[in-house]
Amino acid sequence: MIIAVDGPAASGKGTLAVGLAKHYQLPHLDTGLLYRAVGLAIADQIDTPEMEAAAIAAAKNLDVGHLGDVIALTTAEVGVFASKIAVIGAVRQALFDFQRDFAQQPGGAVLDGRDIGTNICPDADVKLFIQADSKARMERRARQLEARGESVDRYALFHQIEQRDARDMQNPNGGFYKAQDAHLLDTTLLGIEAALRAAVAIVDEAMALKAER
Repeated sequence: MIIAVDGPAASGKGTLAVGLAKHYQLPHLDTGLLYRAVGLAIADQIDTPEMEAAAIAAAKNLDVGHLGDVIALTTAEVGVFASKIAVIGAVRQALFDFQRDFAQQPGGAVLDGRDIGTNICPDADVKLFIQADSKARMERRARQLEARGESVDRYALFHQIEQRDARDMQNPNGGFYKAQDAHLLDTTLLGIEAALRAAVAIVDEAMALKAER
């Protein structure tokens, strides 16, 4: 069973994907970490003339070992780096096979990102698109960063999230939109447990309907 979980930053998609993977005993891949790892690897070259070539090279040489330092990869700054290199077509192509191979492993997997249901796994058994309003997402990310001891400028973070959404949606090489057959889940007013229960119910119902066909 392949479950595709898409949505914008801090919508709750990552937490839900981890919960779904645990519930259905499937391996999980946060595909956003791939782009973050590439962005972090070329941090000194972001917004320079060398950025594109450096990002392509880093993407081609990426391996799972580069995903180990989750704290470093999930800072707000690295999220901006990831968004900037994700518009590079050759970077996306270099990471495509990595993601497809993970999804196609025996038994299936849960993948979360921005274009799993549209580009990476258009044939996924179940697709979810997780959304929440920008203010709620800003507050979630702010609390996450503050829990690590980082100071947060909420005004700047809010605009950073909105700008990233716009950049991702306008990405000519991306697929950041709700797939036609994806199930929409709005987590703005939902806690983690309630959101996970809703996601499990969606998956169970979708798989039951599939089995009846």
